[in-house]
Amino acid sequence: MKSQTRASLLRLVAFLASSLATLAANRPNIVVIFTDDHAQHAISAYGSKINRTPHIDQLAAEGLRFNQSFVGNAICGPSRATLLTGLHSHANGQTGNRSPFRDELPSFAKTLQANGYDTAMIGKWHITTKPNGFDHWAIKTGGYYNSSFRTKDGVEKSEGYVTDVITQRSLDWIKGRPSPENPFMVWISHSAVHRIWAPALRHLDRYTDVEIPEPVTLFDTYSGKAPGAATAQMTIARDLFPAYDLMLPVTGQGILDNAAQQMLNTFTPSQRQQWDAAFVPRNEAFAKMNLQGEALTRWNYQRYMKNYLRCVDGLDESVGTVRAFLKANNLDENTIVIYTSDQGFFLGEHGWYDKRWMYEESLRTPLIIHWPGVTKGESTSEALVQNIDLAPTFLEMAGVQPQGTMHGKSLVPLLRGEPTPQWRDSIYYHYQMIEPESRTSHLVARHYGVRTEHHKLIYFYDFNRWELYDLVSDPHEVLNQIDNPHYAGIIDLLKAELKRLRSQYADETGKPF
Repeated sequence: MKSQTRASLLRLVAFLASSLATLAANRPNIVVIFTDDHAQHAISAYGSKINRTPHIDQLAAEGLRFNQSFVGNAICGPSRATLLTGLHSHANGQTGNRSPFRDELPSFAKTLQANGYDTAMIGKWHITTKPNGFDHWAIKTGGYYNSSFRTKDGVEKSEGYVTDVITQRSLDWIKGRPSPENPFMVWISHSAVHRIWAPALRHLDRYTDVEIPEPVTLFDTYSGKAPGAATAQMTIARDLFPAYDLMLPVTGQGILDNAAQQMLNTFTPSQRQQWDAAFVPRNEAFAKMNLQGEALTRWNYQRYMKNYLRCVDGLDESVGTVRAFLKANNLDENTIVIYTSDQGFFLGEHGWYDKRWMYEESLRTPLIIHWPGVTKGESTSEALVQNIDLAPTFLEMAGVQPQGTMHGKSLVPLLRGEPTPQWRDSIYYHYQMIEPESRTSHLVARHYGVRTEHHKLIYFYDFNRWELYDLVSDPHEVLNQIDNPHYAGIIDLLKAELKRLRSQYADETGKPF
C-alpha cells in the first residue's frame, strides 16, 4: 500500500512538473524596444514625409499599430516611471527628472519576476532609484560613442555606437540566461534619439544631398498661445548650441561647447577620423555662406533634422537585428515585440526641438505591438491609449494579475480584436517639471489638460491661461479657440471632463481651476 501511495505521489509530482513546464513554455516572452524622443511622425508606418523606417514598418505590417498613442508627461524620467508602474507621475512620485521615484510601489518588472519571468533592463534608466525587479540590469552612462554600463558588479566599458551596443548586450543576455526554459522580459532602453543626435559612423553621409521638408509652423509667431511659448528655450532659430547640437567647430566658449569637446574626446582615433571626414568639409562650406536670419534658421533645421534622422536609422536597424536574432534562435513564434518611445519630439514644429508641451508632436508617441498568433497583420487601432496602459498590458500578456492599483488599462482586448465599448473617451496630461532659469532648461510653463478625439483643452495654471484647439480643423494647433463663443459648450464639457479625470486619478498637484 505504501509503495502504491509513493508511486501515486511520484506520478502527481511528475504531472505537476510537466504542467508547470508546459505553462512556462506557453507564456510569451516580452521584448520592449523603448526609444528616447522618437517622434511618431518620423516613422514611415505612421506616414512620415521625411524618412523611411523599413524594419519598424515590417513590425507594424505584422502587428498592430496604435495611431492615437499618447504619454501622460512628456519628459524622460517621468515617462519611464509611468511605464514601470502604470501610474501617472503624481502617483509614482517622479514628476520631473530629479523627483523621488516611489520605489516601494508595485511594478510590472517586480510582478513578472515574482511569477517566474527572467527580467532585464539594459540601456537608459533615468529613474531616481536603482533598478528593482530585474534579474539583470546595465545602466548606460556617457554619450553616443564608447559608453560605459553600470551593473550590479561594477562599471563595464564598451566600444562602439551606443544603439548597437545596447542591442547586442540585450541579445547576449537573452542567449546567456542560466535558465533558458523560463519565459523572459527584456527592456531594451535606447538613449537615441535624444539630444545631441550623434549618428552612427556608417550613417554620417545619409541625407547629405536631401532637402528635408520644413513643417508649416517652423516660423510660428505663437499668437494666442499662453505666456512662455515665445520665450521657451527650445527654438531652432536661437537655442541650438553650435558645437554641442549642430556639430560645428568647438570654440571652447561655454559649458555645452566644452561638453561637445568631451564627446569628441571619447572617440577612438579611427572614429574621430571618420567623424571629421564627414563634418569638416560641410562646416567649412557653411562658414563661407555667412547665413543670417531665416536662412540661418533653415540651415539649422536641416543640420538638426539630418542628424536626428540618422540616429533614427540606427534604431530602425536595431529592430531588424532583434527580430533576426529571435528568428535565428527559434524564439520568434512565442515572443511579443513592442516598439514605443518615452514621448514624442518637435521636429521643427512651432519652431522647436525638444518635448514637454501638450501639443501633438510632443504628446504623441509610437506604439506598435506584434504578438504572434494574436495580433492580425496590417491592423490599426484608433483607441485613445497612453503609456499608463503598458504595465497592465504586459502583466495580462503573461497571465499575471497586477499587485496594486494602476491607472492604465490593459490593451490585450484591443490586441485580440475584441469589442471594447467601455474604452476611454479622453486622456489626461500633466507636465510639472520645475527647472532652474538658465538657457539650457527650456523653461516650459507647467500645465495640465485633456484630449479627446477631436479637441484639446490645456490649462497653464501659473498664468491662469487656457488654450483650446479643434484638432479636426486645426491639426497644427495654431488657432487658440478659447475665446470663440462658437466653442463655449465644448469648453464647458472639456472643463468638466478635466475635473473628472483629476478626481479619478487623484491628482491634487498643480493649481486647481
